[in-house]
Amino acid sequence: MTEIPTPDSIPKWLRRAADPSTDATDTVSLARALRRAMTAKGAPRQAAVLVLFSGSPDPDPDAPGGLPGDADVLLTQRASTMRQHRGQVAFPGGAVDPGDSGPIDTALREACEETGLARDGVEPFAVLPKLFVPPSRFDVTPVVAYWHTPRAVQVVNETETERVVRVPLADLLEPANRFMVRGSLGYQSAAFQVDGMLVWGLTGGILAGICKAAGWEREWDHSDVRDLETALAAVGMTL
Repeated sequence: MTEIPTPDSIPKWLRRAADPSTDATDTVSLARALRRAMTAKGAPRQAAVLVLFSGSPDPDPDAPGGLPGDADVLLTQRASTMRQHRGQVAFPGGAVDPGDSGPIDTALREACEETGLARDGVEPFAVLPKLFVPPSRFDVTPVVAYWHTPRAVQVVNETETERVVRVPLADLLEPANRFMVRGSLGYQSAAFQVDGMLVWGLTGGILAGICKAAGWEREWDHSDVRDLETALAAVGMTL
């Protein structure tokens, strides 16, 4: 992980999200293993995503990890017409451009292009280790940030994005909305069913790791493993 001193302006309830090293979800562990195994066959393409949280700067003393009731995370749903990862829920982000100064710049630029996000008031405070995505051969760098002054966001390009939504973390972490999904080849992923979407795969794994590290989790049934295609169909989504 790239060391960025966490400024005092980052709420205390969010600071532990900078080090989700305790995460042991199949998704993140597999992505790291695949990177070691597959990058030997050629350099992967580089990408970055913005993991953007907002919420009151004051912790809730009665909530796990001090998570305030108004905390949320910014997610997008890719257009169903996309060639890769169509219809999937993801963090805003994309491929590195030659003019980008680093992963933070890439994540912010892509988020602005996808959601109309204004950089003003967005404070990145952690750059997490790269995760390899085999279908697209991307090395994805998650950039964690706090949104001091949330503003309206929306779909900017309908050919790439179907939805842009700020998902309340209270809904995401509701135990009834959490389970595991298993694909036809045995791949398992942490999953969240929220706001008519299934959050799974790399996005679900990153969120699960951050929520665990930050201490926000509530007890949920880890033995609840559902078929991926069935879980997607339940919310009107497909592979």
